[in-house]
Amino acid sequence: MEMTPFTQLESQRLVTQEKLDSGKQMTERNRLGQFATPTGLAVDIQRYAKAQLGKSEKVRFIDPAIGTGAFYSALLDVLPETRISSAVGYEIDEYYGRPALELWSGMGLDIRLEDFTEAEVPKGTEKFNLLICNPPYVRHHHIINDEKQRLKLRVRDSCGMDLNGLAGLYCYFMLLSHSWMTNGGLAGWLVPSEFMDVNYGASVKRYLLDKVTLLHIHRFDPNDVQFGDALVSSAIVWFRNKPSQTGHEVRFSLGGTLGRPKHERSVPVKVLRCDPKWTRYPLKKNHRSIKGPVLGDFFNIKRGLATGNNNYFILSDEDVKRRELPMEALKPILPSPRYVPENEVNGDHNGNPVLEHRLFLLDPPWTESQIRERYPKLWTYLEEGKAKGIADRYLCRHRTLWYTQEYRPPAPFVCTYLGRSDTKRGKPFRFILNNSNATAANVYLMLYPKDPIKSMLQEQTKLKWRVWKILNQIRPQVMLEEGRVYGGGLHKLEPKELANVPAPALVKLLPNSLLSYPQSSGYSS
Repeated sequence: MEMTPFTQLESQRLVTQEKLDSGKQMTERNRLGQFATPTGLAVDIQRYAKAQLGKSEKVRFIDPAIGTGAFYSALLDVLPETRISSAVGYEIDEYYGRPALELWSGMGLDIRLEDFTEAEVPKGTEKFNLLICNPPYVRHHHIINDEKQRLKLRVRDSCGMDLNGLAGLYCYFMLLSHSWMTNGGLAGWLVPSEFMDVNYGASVKRYLLDKVTLLHIHRFDPNDVQFGDALVSSAIVWFRNKPSQTGHEVRFSLGGTLGRPKHERSVPVKVLRCDPKWTRYPLKKNHRSIKGPVLGDFFNIKRGLATGNNNYFILSDEDVKRRELPMEALKPILPSPRYVPENEVNGDHNGNPVLEHRLFLLDPPWTESQIRERYPKLWTYLEEGKAKGIADRYLCRHRTLWYTQEYRPPAPFVCTYLGRSDTKRGKPFRFILNNSNATAANVYLMLYPKDPIKSMLQEQTKLKWRVWKILNQIRPQVMLEEGRVYGGGLHKLEPKELANVPAPALVKLLPNSLLSYPQSSGYSS
């Protein structure tokens, strides 16, 4: 391929990018959400943008998180310089920004080394008609409270929306940019697809439906991670900065490339307004509200307990014996799903799981003075925990006694919290019948039966096997639709999502006198 001035410059940019990335700790880049956009993807995005723009429309381009300039480089590759009237990029991190300034000197790109979220909003003709950005993927817990409040106020001023406190920084970038765009301006955002399903994404979705015209969301195959150094399932969100017209439909696509997706479908805005999970599309035609029974009708579903430090609070059988810890201070706990080979766990005469990998949860019921007086070996272990800073961790320091655990009694049924669809079992999630006295950590969801099933299980001990069989007959796709997916094809279910999984077959276990649920459900198949 013939090397043009711009391909030469892109090659130089890639060398610079690689050098900068390798010179920065991965943990620091993860914390700051710095994941470089691959060249091919940047070019595909700009080609798509070119097709959406008028053939002679002059471009005022902005990238609020420019990095080393992947999107500007791609813009130069697809548009002649004569069509680019101005180009501005913001970069808060001088580590990337200063080399980018040097690289693009004299090339028509105005790089501003400052925080875009604090920058002055342009007026009138200074606004931009093309915004392309891969914003920083900084999780909410890395945004300190004062900063979060400032960002919320700026978003409200920009577009009149209130963002959930659990939203990541990329959500603030997207909504803050509203006031920077011309009327009808085109925006393309390369963001994590999780906003499409999670609760904090509701305000982002309202913005996309109410404030702008959402054109297209392309979601990459979750098994094809776009950023090799981040476990993120990515989507490209396209919209124009103007309200949508009545009857507007949004294009959803999945897999393949932006220009040649494997699946696509147009979904009416009125359907999207009623659906909390947009990752159903384009594989689903629509989504009807669930009218029939769901798992939440039959079970209270809770996530397994969070210990504060599993390595300290969860001990092996061998560790317990070696340290001579009192069994009254311990409770059996299920090991990670990979150490539970079968979907049924039996208990021994003490109720401990009959498993090769046996674990116990430290949960002493006594005060520190009682432990120091009566159980010197346990006291020594607690002192070791203090010396390691365990007692000062967030969960521990907010407990009445730093070493006591939240209440999670054994549940007869547990479901794995994370899973992949390409497992040997063919199911991303497993329902395990727990016949032991073991509780579970937060790698499981715990299902506690409600009445009338609860009373029936107490009277008919063999009924739990029928319930367990029904749970395992739930189709994987039905569960996947209620959950969420991350990069690499990793699926996750939260308690409320599992509770929303349709379960019409469980109604058949109820006597007619107790039958209070519809015989058929209204969920889409």
